[in-house]
Amino acid sequence: MAGANIYWNPLLETLPQEKLKQLQLAKFKQIFKWAYDHSKFYRKLYSDAGIQPGDIRKFEDIRKVPKMEKSMLRAAQGKDPYPYGDMLCVPLEEVAVYRQTSGTTGQPVYWADTWQDWEGGIEAYCYALYAQGYRDNDRLFLPFGYNIFIAFWSAHYAGEKLGCEVVPGGVLNTEARILKMQEVRATCMASTPSYVLSIADTARNKLGINPAKDLFVRKITVAGEPGGSIPATRNRMQEAWGAKVYDQVGSTEAGHWGWECQHQSGVHINEGMSLVEIEDIETGEILEKPGARGRMIVTNLNRCAMPCIRMDSKDVIQWHDRTCDCGRTYRMLNGGVIGRTDDITKVKGVLFAPSACEEVIRSIPELSDEYQIIVERQGNEDDITIKCEIKPGFESQQPNIKSRLTDKLRIVTNIGYNIEFNTYGSLPRYDAKAKRFKDNRKH
Repeated sequence: MAGANIYWNPLLETLPQEKLKQLQLAKFKQIFKWAYDHSKFYRKLYSDAGIQPGDIRKFEDIRKVPKMEKSMLRAAQGKDPYPYGDMLCVPLEEVAVYRQTSGTTGQPVYWADTWQDWEGGIEAYCYALYAQGYRDNDRLFLPFGYNIFIAFWSAHYAGEKLGCEVVPGGVLNTEARILKMQEVRATCMASTPSYVLSIADTARNKLGINPAKDLFVRKITVAGEPGGSIPATRNRMQEAWGAKVYDQVGSTEAGHWGWECQHQSGVHINEGMSLVEIEDIETGEILEKPGARGRMIVTNLNRCAMPCIRMDSKDVIQWHDRTCDCGRTYRMLNGGVIGRTDDITKVKGVLFAPSACEEVIRSIPELSDEYQIIVERQGNEDDITIKCEIKPGFESQQPNIKSRLTDKLRIVTNIGYNIEFNTYGSLPRYDAKAKRFKDNRKH
């Protein structure tokens, strides 16, 4: 086992799996009863299914509990106690923190936390940052004007809790943020993968600054997109910054449920605070064996104001076939969040995941970091186009680049694509969650 100083909570992070399951069962019983007794939404959901708190006796009984999803939360909100509606389990007077989802998949969901809930979310983020090597001698830069969305609020307060000196990027534009990082000699940063690459591009091409040589950032935590666990994207970020890049995963509803440690060998599930299950997308069977992909069903075991119990996150994940050399006993995911069931679709009769294209595109060094994937219907046939950019200085190699890209995409995805090269800098750049996949057949 590695030294205990690498763990934020040595007891929980090295607890044997059998003990972890006992702890998760005890916590699940507690949060299930709390929701049943205090939430109109959960009481109706469970009563309609004919299940009561006393029915949860062993770990396998958890699988009998009905799942919920974001569309159900939307339907429950917008009524008294406004705006949280039937989900809320505490009096409005006990709500201390308001957040909402980004709305990228529909109407935003309003989310309430008591102060205890909020502190628990910060604690969960501390596990991630500490495992990634953040310490009290770090200066953490956050290049965002974070507001009603949960993104990076927790990173801010977790950094402070660890003793880091936190510098918020706020209303600064990208160039000003780069110069501020250089001025204060920030040692670490938290961002979306897209913005990490965009900042590096702006530094090089607009300011003449090489992030790997002229800045001091040596640790980067990324969240909000799958890129942190996609090898080609991670390599691009690490090469651009001369820094280690670590994935962190979570959501407004479920909190911060997983993270990579310094070994970068997979995403650890924070099993002392969350319960993650993997369900076969077609059959609904709970998957325990490594390698099989399925949808993530997640429970936050600590949240009281608005419990998140067996939520179908729509995220696609798979168990890893190994444990980590760090000595943590938490189970790991291979590849982090691979994609979303919302995005995984059949194209030309083949099951297609946009993240597979990201791995291919980012593995070709002559291509820029930006791309778009557009699926349309032409008559009775699917048509899929990839728009990308060639980096300046490599334009003459376009035929060779197109041939390599086409071949790699066909090998990896078993699909043929229309390849469209756009002028460098013309495709959208993203500060927050990128929207690179468009399925126009839905419209």
